[in-house]
Amino acid sequence: MSTALVTGATAGIGREFAVQLAAQGKDLVIVARDTARLEALAAELTTAHGVAVEVLPADLCDRAQLERVAERLRDESRPVDLLVNNAGYGLGSPFVDTDVADEERLLDVLVRAVLVLSHAAARSMTARGHGRIINVSSVAGHLTSGTYAAAKAWVTTFTESIAAQLAPQGVRATALLPGFVRTEFHARAGIDQGERSGPFWLDATDLVREALADSERGRVVSVPSPQYKALVAALRHLPRGLLRNPRVSGLHRKRT
Repeated sequence: MSTALVTGATAGIGREFAVQLAAQGKDLVIVARDTARLEALAAELTTAHGVAVEVLPADLCDRAQLERVAERLRDESRPVDLLVNNAGYGLGSPFVDTDVADEERLLDVLVRAVLVLSHAAARSMTARGHGRIINVSSVAGHLTSGTYAAAKAWVTTFTESIAAQLAPQGVRATALLPGFVRTEFHARAGIDQGERSGPFWLDATDLVREALADSERGRVVSVPSPQYKALVAALRHLPRGLLRNPRVSGLHRKRT
């Protein structure tokens, strides 16, 4: 039976990945900071689907704890066939109003953790000749809107790069670019959510189902829903000067 490792697994998109992968019969390694929520999710998935679920508490901005997750990915006696780098969060305040330590921690989770865990997984997977990596990026990466958007732009480019390098060795990498999703993300960041309704608000269930299908097909960039596919296509062709306009760059912070 194959095994998937999911970071940020106790809430939102990460939890939905864990639920759907368990429903497919995959054993899981679930990673998050909250041990109690991890254990509750593990019990739920084991009962519902009969899969083995390993709980691995870790704060990914802590280098020693991140290394424990990387070591799990390197463990050839318990191979991981699918890595989902999902853990992440946003900051609700402007750059100059945010403590620089908070900005650094954000980059540790959104960038450094993705780099370290992708490297650990890719080495093990290429040695076996198969495996998949899904890195959760964001449509916000096409905007010029602070550290979060810049980090997500890096995740997309990084994933496209390793996808080209790993494909000849049987390993597929996919960048998932969600837009607005009905999860805890915006509330935790203190970002205006509005009514969370309308065509640009997506359900995590549909988003993850499409992402997994795209990953299985070997698609390098997965943009869920026709409306976001159209939006991303438009953003790619807009002049950079227009994207720097605060009314455009702040779109991802407001309801649609």
